[in-house]
Amino acid sequence: MPEKATLKKARADKRAGKAPSTQAGEFVHEEIEHVREGKHGARSTKQAIAIGLSKARRAGVKLPPPPASAKETTKRSAASASRAGSKRRAPSARRSRAMLKRLKRERHDTVSPKALSKQAKSAARRRSAAARRRSSEMAARTRKRRATT
Repeated sequence: MPEKATLKKARADKRAGKAPSTQAGEFVHEEIEHVREGKHGARSTKQAIAIGLSKARRAGVKLPPPPASAKETTKRSAASASRAGSKRRAPSARRSRAMLKRLKRERHDTVSPKALSKQAKSAARRRSAAARRRSSEMAARTRKRRATT
């Protein structure tokens, strides 16, 4: 279950008209903090991000489905989380407990600044030059808008 503060920030992002990925970023950030605090671990940086995205989908953030190149299980999991986000039901206590028990045995250095930087760089390298340029132009527009208000 996401923290109240995270839900509040995500809702504020939605009201501000920000992209679903920005809203989901709040959940990813929360998950990274959980691993750093020692609440549980993660096998990889990607797993920590995936847990955050799943929480976002379950909280009702309208994220796009994973790419066609993603594993079948990933697509199924994302679809399931999105469906769960459209209806309100308490999570299964047994499943939550089992997942937490499993995650507690994982490592905690997967969300170090160095690991996150490595993940971000490798993710950026997989994108085309045109895609990177579009996102940088969008960031510049956002900065411009913020400077004028």
